[in-house]
Amino acid sequence: MVLLRELGAADIAHPGGTLVAHLQRVQGQLAVWGARPALQVAGLCHACYGTDGFPTALLSPDSRAELAEVIGDEAEAIVYLYASCDRKATYPTLADADGAFRDRFTGRLHTPEPHLRRDFAELSAANELDLARIDSAFREKWGAELLALFTRFRPLLSRPAWSDCRTVLAAGVR
Repeated sequence: MVLLRELGAADIAHPGGTLVAHLQRVQGQLAVWGARPALQVAGLCHACYGTDGFPTALLSPDSRAELAEVIGDEAEAIVYLYASCDRKATYPTLADADGAFRDRFTGRLHTPEPHLRRDFAELSAANELDLARIDSAFREKWGAELLALFTRFRPLLSRPAWSDCRTVLAAGVR
C-alpha cells in the first residue's frame, strides 16, 4: 500500500525486517484464515496509530478521517479499536459479552459489539503469531502466555486462527 510507504513503514525496523513487511504478513495471514476484505485491510494498517505493544505511530489518532478515506470506514474502525486497546485493562474480559474495553487514547470504557470483539481477537492472533513464527526467542518467552490469552479468546477466534494458535504457540511452551 502506497500510504504505508509514504508514512515511512518501510523504514521502521520491526522483528522479521521492517514494519511494512510485518503488516503485509499479518494481512496475508488473515487472508489465509478467510477473513473478509475489511479485516484484511485492517491487518495491513493495524499499527498506523501505534499500539499498546508498539508505540511507533505512522499517524495520529486525530487523522482517522484521512485513513478512512484510503481504507474505508469499516477497516479504519477496526484499526482504531486495535490501536486504542489498553491491553492490561481489556484482555482479561475481552471474550465476555459485557467485558469493558478501555481506550488507551481517551481512557474511555466501552463495550464493543460482538463482531468487533471477534475482529480484534483475530487481528491480535495474526499479529502475535507472526512475531512468534519469525522469532523463536519471542515464542519461547511469550508462547505460554499468548497461548493462555488466545485460549481465553477462543470463542472469538475462527477455527483456522485457533488451530494456528495451538500449533505455533505450543512450540514455545516448555
